[in-house]
Formats: sequence, structure tokens, C-alpha cells
Amino acid sequence: MGKNLKEAMKMLEDSQRRSEEENGKKLVSGDIPGPLQGRYENGCAYFHEEEREGLAKICRLAIHSRYEDFVVDGFNVLYNKKPVIYLSAAARPGLGQYLCNQLGLPFPCLCRVPCNTMFGSQHQMDVAFLEKLIKDDIERGRLPLLLVANAGTAAVGHTDKIGRLKELCEQYGIWLHVEGVNLATLALGYVSSSVLAATKCHSMTLTPGPWLGLPAVPAVTLYKHDDPALTLVAGLTSNKPADKLRALPLWLSLQYLGLDGIVERIKHACQLSQRLQESLKKVDHIKILVEDELSSPVVVFRFFQELPGSDPDPDAVPAPSGAPSAVGRERHSCDALNRWLGEQLKQMVPASGLTVMDLEVEGTCVRFSPLMTAAALGTRAEHVDQLAAGVGARLPLLTCTLQLREEFKHEVARTAGLVYVDDPNWPGIGVVRYEHANDDKNSLKLDPEGEKIHAGLLKKLNELESDLAFKMGPEYKSMKSCIYVGMASDGVDVSELVETIAGTAREIEENSRLLENMTEVVRKGIQEAQVQLQKANEERLLEEGVLRQIPVVGSVLNWFSPVQASQKGRTFNLTAGSLESTEHTYVYKVQGSGVTPPQTPSATRTKQRLPGQKPFKKSLRGSDAVSETSSVSHVEDLEKMEHLSCGQDAPEADSPEQHPGAPPAAEAEQPGALEDRAQHPDDGRPQVEDPESLR
Repeated sequence: MGKNLKEAMKMLEDSQRRSEEENGKKLVSGDIPGPLQGRYENGCAYFHEEEREGLAKICRLAIHSRYEDFVVDGFNVLYNKKPVIYLSAAARPGLGQYLCNQLGLPFPCLCRVPCNTMFGSQHQMDVAFLEKLIKDDIERGRLPLLLVANAGTAAVGHTDKIGRLKELCEQYGIWLHVEGVNLATLALGYVSSSVLAATKCHSMTLTPGPWLGLPAVPAVTLYKHDDPALTLVAGLTSNKPADKLRALPLWLSLQYLGLDGIVERIKHACQLSQRLQESLKKVDHIKILVEDELSSPVVVFRFFQELPGSDPDPDAVPAPSGAPSAVGRERHSCDALNRWLGEQLKQMVPASGLTVMDLEVEGTCVRFSPLMTAAALGTRAEHVDQLAAGVGARLPLLTCTLQLREEFKHEVARTAGLVYVDDPNWPGIGVVRYEHANDDKNSLKLDPEGEKIHAGLLKKLNELESDLAFKMGPEYKSMKSCIYVGMASDGVDVSELVETIAGTAREIEENSRLLENMTEVVRKGIQEAQVQLQKANEERLLEEGVLRQIPVVGSVLNWFSPVQASQKGRTFNLTAGSLESTEHTYVYKVQGSGVTPPQTPSATRTKQRLPGQKPFKKSLRGSDAVSETSSVSHVEDLEKMEHLSCGQDAPEADSPEQHPGAPPAAEAEQPGALEDRAQHPDDGRPQVEDPESLR
């Protein structure tokens, strides 16, 4: 009985071992297990830490496959017939340089394929131009070796026309390699035709670590090749146990998540991107760059508003010319605003994983890629709703700022003493610099006097407590100080703002110059006073005589015959800048008036404001925003104040005279009428005092 049991256990172990060996063979030469099972047939896997390492190994495999004598002759084979690697213009930065360094190839072996310019997406490879480049290389005696296509570009997530590229590669015998974030959608049940065509390529690189939020997980390069000797030479396969253990972290993570967990994370990321894309389509002045990509997990958008006289087509590429086009001006104006919008949204929703990037054609854009960040940051649907709400809340501020920029520029240009500084990185209304009298316009060095004036100007502007934000900093491409005016909402009076800046800066300059002149005048006055006092002492000695200066004799002489000496001194008039005698002060016990000091110059225009109205705000008079209960009464009070101030400032000669017996007018009486009533108290009316006595 025991003997039979041992034989049964042995047979069971043998059958289990055979089944494991069969499964191992299927794992090496059959379908890739997991979510891609049934999609990428007869493929092998290479695990690597560096994302670009797999592509470098594939390039070596392609070189060994196309150059049969490469193992023997080496570089001589490549020199006689140079290989060409085709990369898209939208490929990852530095990818071509990395391949050349790893393979020992010169940079002329790289061919940059431009993207579409007339039809299709501007981030997709131009297939027709690629075919032309291949034909030209063949005519020159070169060998088209490998083509790197994108299933989701690194910038905006666009997918190349992989189906047409596959046909072109089969026609000319080119190895086709595909990479990109959209390859993650192969794990879903619904896949777009452009991404599904990637399963027919020769190789592809997957990065499951960022997709699934798994740290320290290697990347995977899948490839199809029948010669194990060439794959061993290329470094795609190895007999070292350490190389085989690279896949252990990924295998353990996938076993922990399971097939349903992997699909759920990728599906959740795609749903987040679609949710944001649908929300942004309802917002005006927001352009979404990822269009006609229903399954793309990347959303790239930017704020855009057409200025008067600009090209209505925002996708038009500005033609190279000497003068910048309207579209170019709009792009540079919107770049700073989009950069500000991206930073504001990142601070508001940190879990969104937003990034701000600069594109060659569109300019500065905001990128939302939940497939690369959602698993690690825990992005949820409510975070996407907060992003959409934040964009809508900041849209009025962006539109008003963009509209007021040109007006601010024109107002500064026609205001004396102000210079408009064109800073493309400032998201506010604009940048302005005040030119003082000693300012060297051609110098770019630091100006201490100008910095002092701008510091005082910044302090004065911040004390006004307006809705605008001001800051001081160096001028763009210069060391001179200037004032940066922040973003503005609707209702800002730009003319009043510019006039206030110019007047305040001019007043600060005059005050500082007056203080410097006063210091010099006081110093000279003190020296002159010392000289005059010394002369006065000498004259006093001559007048009193020598005997009065002797201690004992002088006292006796002064007792018998006292000297009637007047107290003489000097006073310095700061207004006139001259020395005056103090004799008038001691004799009449009053201080001399001297010269009447001039009124302090003030270049700022005082503007009557409504109660509660902040500076630089347009008046609500004549607008629909005035309420019947409060705002109308405020406007009427303002009109009365202006009317009375105008009446007081008018000369008496222009006021109409009234007869003493004439009845009073229904309106407010003029000062002349008050004077007549004061001179004739018998008309039965109460007497009114003279306005001068009231003052």
C-alpha cells in the first residue's frame, strides 16, 4: 500500500513538472500574459530600468538583422552604407542623441521627420514627407533602418497614423517601433484603431510604473524576432540570474493588483481626462489641443482670445516676416496668462498633477495627464470638477487683463515721463518705468536714483488700497527698476491709473530734488551766518571800545554809562534760501513773514469718488449697475459736491448780480446774493453773515 502511494506521488510530481515546463515555453514564445494577452502575439519581453534602454537594444537588433557582416567587419559595414533612424519632430527631447551615444553612430544618421502642416494634427508625423525622405536616402546609398512612431506624443498625447506607417515600413523593410502613453489603452476593451494598429509593429515600449502608480517598477520592451542568437548579441536576452530578476517587482505588483485592478486604474484615468475635456468644451476662450482623440488619456488646453484685427484662425502658423503678425502678438500676450493660469490651478488642486509646458506652435499650454499622475496622487472626479470651476472663475480676469493691455500701452506711450516695458513673462496689465531727469536711456546698468523713485512710487501705490497689485523689479533684459502692474478685473480706469503713476513719480522726484537742494542751501547758509556773526562781533568791539573789554574797568564803566546794545541775530528762510536779521523779531515780538512759500506741486488729478469706490475704478454713472435706493443718491451727492466746488472757485466778477428787492431764486444762491442780503436787513429775511467772515 505504501509502495503504491509513493509511485502515485511521483507520477503526480512528474506531470506537474511537465505542465510547468510547457507553461514556461508558452511564456517565452507565445502570447504576452496579462492585459495584453491576445493583442501582441508571438512576442518576447525585455525588462529594463531606463525607459530608452529598450529602444537602444532594438536598434542594435535591427543593425545585426540588416547588416549580416556587422559582427565581423563592424564599423566598415556602416561606413559603406550608413543607417538612417527616423524620429518624429514631436518625439521626446534628447531621444536621438541618446541613441547615437549608445550605438556609436554620428548625428547625421538621425533623420527628423516633420509633423503635418496642412492637414491633420500638427503633432502627427507627416507620412507623405516621410516617404519622400526614405526615397531620397535610398538614392544617396543609405539604408533606412528604423522608424520610431508615437502612440501618444510626450507633449500633447497625439497618435501617429501607425497603420499607414506600418505599410510604409513593410514596403521598404524598415523596423517599426512604437512608444507612448496611449499604449496603456490596449488593456481596455475599447481601443481606437490608430492605437490598435500598434499591435502589428515590430516592437513597443511600455511603462507600467507611472500608469499604475507603482514605484521602482521596470519598463518593458516587447519585440518580435525569430533568431535567438541575434537577440542575445543585441542584449535583449541574457542567461544571468540577476537580469532575470528584473521582472520580479513588476510581476509581484501585477499579481497584487490583478487583471481587474490593472484595467480599473487605466480606465479611471481615461474617464478623468474625458470628464475634464467635456467640461472645458463648455467654457469660452479655452482651446483644447487634443481633438478627435476620444480615447486619449491626455488633455492639453490653453486660454486664447482674439484681439481686434487678428486672424480668426488660431491654428494658423505666422509667416516669417520682419514685423510680427497679429497672431504672434496674441500668442505672446496669452503665453504669460496661460502660465499664470496653470500655476493658479496647480496651487488650487495639487492632486490634479497639472504641468505647464511650452509648445513650438501653440505656445504655453496646460497639460492634464491622469494616466501618469492619477494613481500616485489619488486624483478623483471631484478634483476634475474643481479644475473646471477654477478655469471658469478665472476667465473674466484673464479676458479683462488681455483687453486692457493695449489700452495701457497706448496710455503710457502718450504720457510724458513714462516708458512702456514689453515683458512677455509678466501676466499683468503691463510694465512701466519712469524716466527721471538724470536717467541715461542708453545705459542698462543699475540706476540708484531711479530705484529710489520707484521704491517710493511702489509704496504710494500700495497705500491707495486698490484692487490692483503692484510690485517692483528689474526691467526685462536690463537692470533698471520698473513698476509691474498686476491683473485687473472689469471697470478699471486705465487713464486714471497711468496719470496717477506719472504724477506720483513726478512728485516724488521733485520732493527728492527739493530736499537735495535744501541740504545744499542750508549748508551754505550756515557758513554765511558764521561769517556775518563774526563781522558783527568785530563791529561790536569797535563800537564799545577797548576799555569795556577789561574785566574790572569794563564793569565800572558799564555801571556809570551803560551801553544800549540791541540783540542782533540771524534767521534762515528755507523758502527764500537767504539770511535775515532777527532785529524785527526782538523789537516787535513777531516773526517776519518773509516770502510766501509756494504751493506744493501736485501732478495727480483728484477725482471725486462715490462712497466705498476704490481707486482706478470707473464711475457707475450712466450704467445699469446703479441701484435706485443707494447708488443714485450717491451720484446726486457727487454732482452737488462738484457743482458747489465749481461755484466756489469761480471769480466774483462772473457771478450774476441781483437787485436787492428781487425775489430769491429757487436754486442755490450765489455769493453775491448773500452779500446783498447782508447789506439790507430790513427786507424781512434773517440776516446772513458774509462768506468771508464765515471763513
